Amino acid sequence: MSSSSSIPCILVLHGPEVFDTGDVSFLISRLCPDRVIVAGVMARTAAEESGIPCEFISVPPSRVLKKLDDGCIILANHGKTPDSGRIFGEIVASRLLPRGLIQVECSDKTLYVWNRPVDREVLDIADKTGFIVTPATVSEQLRPGERIIRGCIAGEPVYVDGIVIGHATGPEVVLKASEGNIIPVSGIVPKIHGLEKIRVKHYDDLSRAWCKSGTIRRSGPAESFRRRHNGRVLFIDHCGHHLYTLLTPDVCGIVSVGDDTTAVCGHICSHLGIPVFGIIDGDRDGVVEGRYTSGSVIAVAVNERDDDIGLELKEIVPSDPVEWNDFVSKLIRYLGARVTVSKFQE
Repeated sequence: MSSSSSIPCILVLHGPEVFDTGDVSFLISRLCPDRVIVAGVMARTAAEESGIPCEFISVPPSRVLKKLDDGCIILANHGKTPDSGRIFGEIVASRLLPRGLIQVECSDKTLYVWNRPVDREVLDIADKTGFIVTPATVSEQLRPGERIIRGCIAGEPVYVDGIVIGHATGPEVVLKASEGNIIPVSGIVPKIHGLEKIRVKHYDDLSRAWCKSGTIRRSGPAESFRRRHNGRVLFIDHCGHHLYTLLTPDVCGIVSVGDDTTAVCGHICSHLGIPVFGIIDGDRDGVVEGRYTSGSVIAVAVNERDDDIGLELKEIVPSDPVEWNDFVSKLIRYLGARVTVSKFQE
């Protein structure tokens, strides 16, 4: 039986699966949160498609939680497996020390209570959701010079801050930072091109980097009609996870560089009705299902790397408003036989 009194709470949501599986609707109906906050990128896409009113903060959940220090705060997640869901909670909890964390792990209906007592708030959540209370502790924060990514599945992509750096060979990947570079230690077949891209960022505190394995969303995106035909063109080069922070209402299309970056941009922009002109070279790692709204174009480099063509196009993408179809035609003529083109028709 539910509690006679309700404890005010804030629900922080991580990952698209909590929306795609219906977990959010269930939690909102049972907990009646005062605020619903979405952390991260692909969760925002799923949230927008669901139509559920939310606040969007495009940063990792630990950074969202650190700014919320009043009342009952709940982190909701749906891991690809129950084990990966628990590992995720442990990582977040380690970043919040000495504060505790309440995590509702929807993959197996577990209510993790990290580094805090099982008090009235916890029992109220368990009573309303039916989740099993599981006390858990994490004793130390992650060390800056290394990172262990657990819960991996052999063959799936491993990425750091949105860039694929290799493929897992087993359940655990170990990375180290040395002189600003990321060094694969074990459990991974490195992708040299990805490591070259990531070195530009000069990592010192690898424990704070966004590290993940597997797809970033298992469900396909919703589709929408073209939002506008005229406006500003956004250039995205191997940083699709930053897209939401760069999008403005006047954007009529996106030029993206990189196979997975293009897939991410296409996925996000499909439900927004924004076309994409993607430059790729065929080294996609499958981090998300690509789908594209009408007016999109995929240009496959013939004898060049997408990076090189991207550097060239960056200099000619105008800052002034354009008519998208006219702009696309000019790009296709400019690239000529250097690419093969596939169009997504109106």
